[in-house]
Amino acid sequence: MVFKRRIPRSYLQVVTQFFYPRGGWLRAATYTWHRLRRLPDEPHRIARGVGAGIFISFTPLFGIHFFGGGLLAWLIRGNIFAALIGTFAGNPVTIPFIAISSVTLGRWMLGVEGDTAFHAIVGAFSRATQEMWWNVTAMFTDRVAHWSGLDLFFDTIFLPYLVGGLVPGLAAGIAGHYLTLPLIAAYQKRRGRKLRERAEKLRAAARSRAEGGPG
Repeated sequence: MVFKRRIPRSYLQVVTQFFYPRGGWLRAATYTWHRLRRLPDEPHRIARGVGAGIFISFTPLFGIHFFGGGLLAWLIRGNIFAALIGTFAGNPVTIPFIAISSVTLGRWMLGVEGDTAFHAIVGAFSRATQEMWWNVTAMFTDRVAHWSGLDLFFDTIFLPYLVGGLVPGLAAGIAGHYLTLPLIAAYQKRRGRKLRERAEKLRAAARSRAEGGPG
């Protein structure tokens, strides 16, 4: 394969680079911005997509943030690829803050009590995933499905996370939209001007060669 790594990464390298990208977070952010500003679309559509991606990152829909961001961008007529880039707002650095604030706010709004420490939230998601897998495999074996743990997870973690993430997610999505819009518009305007100047120089050079040719 043309793009296959000559030396495959180890599992430890994959995990390490997930939490700390190769070259650092600044380089990763710079690369993301470079990809975002060069999207071939109208600035307002790109900004809508970014906002959709940021908003979906505040939901507990882990594993389908890409799909959710793309679907939301499509519904609001935003750029789907910009939404995929926007979902990187939910990364290993920001997820702890998003999770704690969302669950805390959601529990306050719903009147639910419980531990809001990040390790407790992660542990609850891990146990829910294991129980879900157990119940799925139980359909094909003689195992007995158990739903009590999932019911508790939904009431104390998932629903508070979902409800509590709406407010900060909406605020962050709107902020991302209005911050991205002028930056993309300015970049596209500057890039368009440079392309016109380059085209004009090429036309001028062509005219010069034509005028200086044999009569």
